[in-house]
Amino acid sequence: MAVMEGSLSKWTNVMKGWQYRWFVLDENSGLLSYYTSKEKMMRGVRRGCVRLKGAVIGIDDEDESTFTVTVDHKTFHFQARDAEEREKWVRALEDTILRHANRLRWDSSAPVPSVKDFDNKVSEADAYLQLMIEQTRLLEDKIDTLADLEEKTKCQLILEHANTMLHNIKHSIVLLQIAKNTAHPVNGVYQARSESSGLNSALSNNGSETCAIPGEANVQQGIELGSECLEARRHNSLVGSVTSTTLAVPEMSYSSSEGEDDFYDANDSPFTPGSQVPTPTGTRPFNSEDLLSRPVAAPVPNAIQGNQIRRGTLRKTGSLEHIDYDSLYDDEEELDVEMDSQGSVIRHLLSQVKIGMDLTKVVLPTFILERRSLLEMYADYFAHPDIFISIADFNTPRDRMIQVVRWYLSSYHAGRKSSVAKKPYNPVLGETFSCHWELPPTSPRSQHNEQLVSDGPVPWASRDQLTFIAEQVSHHPPISAFYAEHYNKRISFNAHIYTKSKFLGLSVCVYNIGQGVVSVLDYDEEYFVTFPSGYGRSILTIPWIELGGSVSITCPKTGYYSNVEFLTKPFYGNKKHKITAEVFGPDERRPFVSISGEWNGVMEAKWSDKEKPEEFVNVNNLSIIKKQIRPINEQTDNESRKLWKEVTRALKFNDIDKATTAKFQVEQRQRDEARERKMNNTEWETKLFQKHQEDRWLYMRPLRSRIL
Repeated sequence: MAVMEGSLSKWTNVMKGWQYRWFVLDENSGLLSYYTSKEKMMRGVRRGCVRLKGAVIGIDDEDESTFTVTVDHKTFHFQARDAEEREKWVRALEDTILRHANRLRWDSSAPVPSVKDFDNKVSEADAYLQLMIEQTRLLEDKIDTLADLEEKTKCQLILEHANTMLHNIKHSIVLLQIAKNTAHPVNGVYQARSESSGLNSALSNNGSETCAIPGEANVQQGIELGSECLEARRHNSLVGSVTSTTLAVPEMSYSSSEGEDDFYDANDSPFTPGSQVPTPTGTRPFNSEDLLSRPVAAPVPNAIQGNQIRRGTLRKTGSLEHIDYDSLYDDEEELDVEMDSQGSVIRHLLSQVKIGMDLTKVVLPTFILERRSLLEMYADYFAHPDIFISIADFNTPRDRMIQVVRWYLSSYHAGRKSSVAKKPYNPVLGETFSCHWELPPTSPRSQHNEQLVSDGPVPWASRDQLTFIAEQVSHHPPISAFYAEHYNKRISFNAHIYTKSKFLGLSVCVYNIGQGVVSVLDYDEEYFVTFPSGYGRSILTIPWIELGGSVSITCPKTGYYSNVEFLTKPFYGNKKHKITAEVFGPDERRPFVSISGEWNGVMEAKWSDKEKPEEFVNVNNLSIIKKQIRPINEQTDNESRKLWKEVTRALKFNDIDKATTAKFQVEQRQRDEARERKMNNTEWETKLFQKHQEDRWLYMRPLRSRIL
């Protein structure tokens, strides 16, 4: 019996804390049982157990020792001593869950089994056959000694079933050998196993069945299958008998003495789903040829047509409809995904990955996509462009630092258009996105202020507008670079972000690796910022997003700096989206201001020279200034909205099949171009950004180089 045991701490509401328990993982039964001590385990006094069939493991990437098991609408919380011990338990639990799942999983990264692996498996089956033969012999001996007729009859029936099972196993092993010989014949002749084993012992010459081996044209040879399998007892003997005791599996996971308060309800945990959804069966496999053969454009359902015509998305032209793609993007109403109907698809997808796996190459289902590219999402950092450009208006380094922090803390709330977390399109290599924001004039309006910045990132924008441009500069790894500037304010922002995703069981973490630099040219100051990680929680039910991790804002020239913490929701609390920040002066160890609150709500500042805190920023009272984008019919083919327009249209009309088709065509075009470059031995060349030292990507024509 495969068993793993050891000590873990378990969260309990009774004591409101972690309690030591001794755990036993029975892989055969699919049970994780726990006891108050190892001694109680030896006496069989079980405190509770967790059924692992259908369970889901979850970890918190910011805590290296805790993990959860969710099953039967309950969530159990455990704590190991360290990350290494957690890894050991998580892997063992995952393997047990997979073993008891009603599905098979193919690990595409695993090496292809060899003939030697096949032989090892057959040898293992042989060994088990030998054990069964010996057990059957012992049963036969026992029958001979029984005096009670009723008990003897029962044992005789068991013996008959055992012999039938042995007969079937022998046939199975022989057929496996035949299959091997067919695929890998040795000079066309099957080579009999030479070692003395349960199979060879059982396959004596007493029977009448002969199985001819394919490929033996000139050699009259076969394997005779004897019906008297007990001949094996002449060749092998085992002392005693091998017994296997397995704990009875209860219908529900339970904690017998602590009751329902021993665990958190799954609906209350940010790491876990609220219900278990069965794995889909009969799912049609993905077929790229089938996708390519489907038409991208198709009639829109009448109900949707009427809806969209009223909104201006479709326009009648004679008897045909004309799609107004710009309206598709301008309509920011996002339909929430009905995860109850799609949950089985998600579960089927996640059954193919393990905790800690990089999700870069995992294809996520189309229905969870947000209707825009990741490059466009980065423009949300400037949803309050007035806060950003006003950094240059402050006269002291301290005030400018405070304004940089204010802009940064207010820049994250605008990115979410739906209560359900969705994923933007992964930009393809060479994809670009550009836009600008209308702002009140920074000086009395004149011909000079209305002059276009023809050499800027957005040549059709004026000097009193904030402009933005982004480019996907790398596909493996996925790196996006973006740049913003305001000509009259003489301020710019250059950033690059490398996204790396990780599967956490019940959550997905996206690490945003990189940095951004705010350049205030009139003061020759640069403010370096880093980015938090994003977490998609409750991915099996209704996913929601939160931010987590430590980020920094530093100005090397002035010495001012800030440490910012995005706090993830703890499983024992209900506070979401919390944030704290401290701002320090040059060479100071104590912050002159501490900020706390919610990054998507109200944040308060406590100044070192003031008694009462005051409101620092309230994003609920801030108006989001809408970005201005060129019409799609004026865009180049590699600009985000034009590139993904058919995917966006299909998602808007809730036609998932056509969205998947259109998405595949965009991505296939990228693969074809990469294959062509490889054949021609050419490298991809970026158009807007250049790679510099320390893997930084800088805009080729920044404001500094054009006006200084």
